[in-house]
Amino acid sequence: MDSEMRPLHMINPLRLEWINGMTPLAGQRVLDVGCGGGILADSMARKGATVLGVDLSSKALKVAQLHALEAQTPNVSYREIAAEALADEQPGSFDTVTCMEMLEHVPDPSSIVRACATLVKPGGWVFFSTLNRNPKSFLMAVVGAEYVLNLLPRGTHEYAKMVRPSELAGYCRAGGLDLQRTSGMAYNPLTKRYWLNDDTSVNYLFATRKGG
Repeated sequence: MDSEMRPLHMINPLRLEWINGMTPLAGQRVLDVGCGGGILADSMARKGATVLGVDLSSKALKVAQLHALEAQTPNVSYREIAAEALADEQPGSFDTVTCMEMLEHVPDPSSIVRACATLVKPGGWVFFSTLNRNPKSFLMAVVGAEYVLNLLPRGTHEYAKMVRPSELAGYCRAGGLDLQRTSGMAYNPLTKRYWLNDDTSVNYLFATRKGG
């Protein structure tokens, strides 16, 4: 497992249970925006959802498709398409939309949030996770994770692209998404263990719902 994927594999069970605890995935039509190698998409399909994963990286999608074939994961498919383009094509089509560890890598996060809000049905859930922008987050997520602990390849994150919770909350409000719950995520480099907590100063998650 390469260094880029290892942390995602480690945090995936936490993210999955957080989502499934708020909106049980079985029987749902779910969209995973910025699905990468399909780690979350695959696990949501195994919970009984019908999942579409979208990404603009053909390399990552090949990994996701290969894994789905090898693991014989039911009800998961992948497409190379932008969230905004899919929103034009299939508005209001999904019960739940997830967008995890993506907003800190795109030039216009508000556009992605708006697309997610368009894609979900009224009353449906949209989940985000991203990195806060502050000195502590820079030290831990960039200097610590990329340069000291080598958890991620150097250059994975740009400080200027990180998103403060207040900013993300504003994008959500503008898209008609009501913030329901927030959570932070912590990591202990000695035990190599992640857990959810109330500290949103570095990694954080948002659970939102679209007004019906």
